[in-house]
Amino acid sequence: MKRTRFGARDRLSRDAAELQRLASGLSESGGKLEDAYWEGQLAETVDSLLKNGAEDDINIALDRLFEANPRAHDELADMVEARAETGRVEAAGATWDILLFAAPILAWSRFSIAACPLPKSTLQALAVQLGAHVFAAGNKLALADFLFSPDQLPRSFCDTWQLTRELGDAALAGKHLTVDSALMAETNRFLSDVRYLIGAVAVPRGSALFRWNEKDGSKEEALRDWIKQGGPSLEPLLAGCAWQPLLPDAYHAGCRNADRASRPYSVKASIAFLQTSLGLMPDAIRAVIGPCYDRRMEEYRVGLGPKDGEAVYHGIVWPLLGGEDEGTDAAGEIESALREAGVKDVRFLDHHFPMEFCDDCGAPMFPNIDGELVHAEMPEQPSSSSQHLH
Repeated sequence: MKRTRFGARDRLSRDAAELQRLASGLSESGGKLEDAYWEGQLAETVDSLLKNGAEDDINIALDRLFEANPRAHDELADMVEARAETGRVEAAGATWDILLFAAPILAWSRFSIAACPLPKSTLQALAVQLGAHVFAAGNKLALADFLFSPDQLPRSFCDTWQLTRELGDAALAGKHLTVDSALMAETNRFLSDVRYLIGAVAVPRGSALFRWNEKDGSKEEALRDWIKQGGPSLEPLLAGCAWQPLLPDAYHAGCRNADRASRPYSVKASIAFLQTSLGLMPDAIRAVIGPCYDRRMEEYRVGLGPKDGEAVYHGIVWPLLGGEDEGTDAAGEIESALREAGVKDVRFLDHHFPMEFCDDCGAPMFPNIDGELVHAEMPEQPSSSSQHLH
């Protein structure tokens, strides 16, 4: 995925230099025909590096271009993502295009949010509903048999490329992919988080990919039907959670969409958490918003507490994504999300807060009404609380 990058001191290899040259040529192209030439050359080079596991060369080229030629950086990032999440296979006398996809699910819970293997019956039911409501007719589909947390997704472009091939082969063979859960990274626990179904679809070359590519389809209809028909299969996996499926999409786009949607969702979840846990109604909450900086502005942090006191009971991290910076209106988006959740007392602090974390537990610190970064601390909860998530 495209990320904010800072300059690297790594020595520039021949392959990394070639990536820079080709991406720069594409960024300066003046027409579609020239685009096609540069894209073909760049795709061939990227494919070779992904196949050989040359992650460092790709990242070094991206780092160098980020500062020297941002437009070329974006061209290279687009190409690397595209080649990592797609493939082309000859099978049974036909040519198939392979796409790795992500089906994100936003969830929040006072308990843990599952990241776990999928039972065979659930796996099959989800594949049927995805095939019927998200992907076009005539395609072949395979899912990985695991509900992934963000920490468990492929860690690199080369890992993503490898997963695309494995799932593509499974789709053409009419099977699903078994994941070794013992090799999965540990999942960090958050109040609000994203879970992912990951799969691949094999498409006859030149055919429609998604349901909304067909004449009688639309994204709105696909999402509605996926929620309605896929929901009963997802529900047992997310016991004790409130959850919301998002529209499945190509892997990198799906992950980016989930990153963006998870920010306002985390605001809604945090306000609901304080209400269900403490009986603190939204109009009795004060939100204090402050920007946090490293070498640049990285995120907003929001301290939540009672409006008649100074305490911070809970906090929200709102990271800047993609090309966002302090000139974009992320603060306005945070305020809108808070007010939609019923919070009326919203305060902005014109500070340059550091990216400060607790020395003992590593939790981020959040701003209070006095302009200080403090540890969020929940008060002693009433023992009679019996509210449930819906």
